[in-house]
Amino acid sequence: MDEKYIDALKALSEPNRLRLFWLLLHVDKRMAVAEAMDVIGDTQYNISRNLKMLYRAGLLEHHKKGKWVYYSLKAQCAPHCKALVDSVRHLPKEDFQQVMEHCILRLSLRENGECVLGADSAQWHEKIR
Repeated sequence: MDEKYIDALKALSEPNRLRLFWLLLHVDKRMAVAEAMDVIGDTQYNISRNLKMLYRAGLLEHHKKGKWVYYSLKAQCAPHCKALVDSVRHLPKEDFQQVMEHCILRLSLRENGECVLGADSAQWHEKIR
């Protein structure tokens, strides 16, 4: 049996990883680790670990730009991977309402489409008040 099936299913079985993947499907953008920390409300260690697990499962790509590491969706070619992505895409939006609102707010703090603020900044706290 191909381990990639198992890795992808395991990666999506954790709630915060599922939230991160769902967000990337719906905001159709890349996300910096610092942005994901604020959106999900978790530590740098946990967010990085979760994003790396999604990356290792073949669901995300990553690249470094300046001091930021950005994660984005990886294009899927295999039918089973496309079906898995589509199943996550069609999960009820109301179950992800709060993280979607936080994501939109956090991404609005970008300058020229780039992350410029570290996690837990004063500007972020002002925005979510």
